[in-house]
Amino acid sequence: MSSSVKTDDVIFNFFKQICDEKDDQKCVELGKNWIEAMETNLSTMEANLNGADKLKHKDDIQSNRDHLNSLKNKTSSEWRDYATQCMVEILSQK
Repeated sequence: MSSSVKTDDVIFNFFKQICDEKDDQKCVELGKNWIEAMETNLSTMEANLNGADKLKHKDDIQSNRDHLNSLKNKTSSEWRDYATQCMVEILSQK
């Protein structure tokens, strides 16, 4: 039996934590933490791309950055809705 942690499970559990958080301020902070982590991932991915691949993925990276920017001013209820949608999407892909 494998004890490896699946990425989808980690992401699902993080979004579940956002949904379950009763304190609105903590919920928003969790959302901001999500944005920061994803921005770090994008920067790391972009830094690891070479010339041709960097050009190939430039629009996708910018689209992801734009999406993250659109999340920055969400309220706690908007974060809970967003997290719920993400969890549903993860479950539908299993």
